[in-house]
Amino acid sequence: MPGSPASARDQLAALVRDDAFTGPWPHARGDLDPQVARPASVLVLFGVLDGLPADHHAQAQAVSHDLDVLLLARAATLSSHAGQVAFPGGRADADEDAVSAALREAREETGVDPDGVDVLGTLAALPMPVSNHVVTPVLAWWTRQSPVGVVDPAESAHVFRAPVADLLDPERRVTTVLRRGGQVWRGPAFQVHDGGTQHLVWGFTAGVLDALFDHLGWTEPWDRGRELEIDP
Repeated sequence: MPGSPASARDQLAALVRDDAFTGPWPHARGDLDPQVARPASVLVLFGVLDGLPADHHAQAQAVSHDLDVLLLARAATLSSHAGQVAFPGGRADADEDAVSAALREAREETGVDPDGVDVLGTLAALPMPVSNHVVTPVLAWWTRQSPVGVVDPAESAHVFRAPVADLLDPERRVTTVLRRGGQVWRGPAFQVHDGGTQHLVWGFTAGVLDALFDHLGWTEPWDRGRELEIDP
């Protein structure tokens, strides 16, 4: 039924069968060496938010006030992507495929119960030159929700469920500008809050969400000229 979370699930399930989804990936910073790049995966987990409905009313009928996506803020002490908001995930072990790695990492980082996760499929692997990984997004739906939170403070500082409608709010969208080594990278970003905590979703994670929302027709017009400088 239009406007229900189920219709969002159906659209997401169809996305994994769409080979044209990502196309050329525009958000990689730098060049990847395919000879030494390591495989990794992330869990892009959507579900029905049960405690914090969205403030924004989304234009897309499939996006209800209680549709959310699971995110985490990485610990500030990590050597790679410190403090950044990300999907749960990480590097795959030698004997793991992308799905197994994403589910294991999500359980270790957030406490999510994999038995309640319906894996819809995998998207095309994407380059992340800054950490020398090729990352496979694993798209999933939360069929039986479990409590989530920080499992290891050395890995994650905050685990939260972001309302999708709020991510789509044009007033919360900016273009980040990163200047490093004489080069400039611009990319989409989302300003979100969970309780009293403000987060900026940018980089790889924002690129995946932006591409996903665009392809599904969920994106609302926003001012791409509103820029925010990132301190490297």
